[in-house]
Amino acid sequence: MSAVRSEHTDSYYEFGTPAERWARAGLFFEAKEYVTAAAILTGLVAEAPEQVAPRLLLARAYYHSARLTKAEAELRAVLDRDPVEHYAALMLGRTLERQGRPDDAAPYLRVAAALAGQFPQ
Repeated sequence: MSAVRSEHTDSYYEFGTPAERWARAGLFFEAKEYVTAAAILTGLVAEAPEQVAPRLLLARAYYHSARLTKAEAELRAVLDRDPVEHYAALMLGRTLERQGRPDDAAPYLRVAAALAGQFPQ
């Protein structure tokens, strides 16, 4: 069992190797159980903060469960680690739009489009 635990310390889904928990988080995410997926992913991110994939999936789980401030923080952390992660830029733009902050969103949406090869005509 990991020394780093999330807020849900009595749940079976927090046990196992990081690979098992990653797989479990993916299953919960695919089942649209975003809060549970986030609970698992929070522990994985705490254990390996340098890893982009768990952090990006955590941001997506937060976004889909309408925890937009947390999604924003995770997406900014992803972009700090990988500035050319176009999906993180797109998601950050969409997250900011969803928070009613279109001016803050615009630069991230432009960067995401450029990274995806979509340039203004």
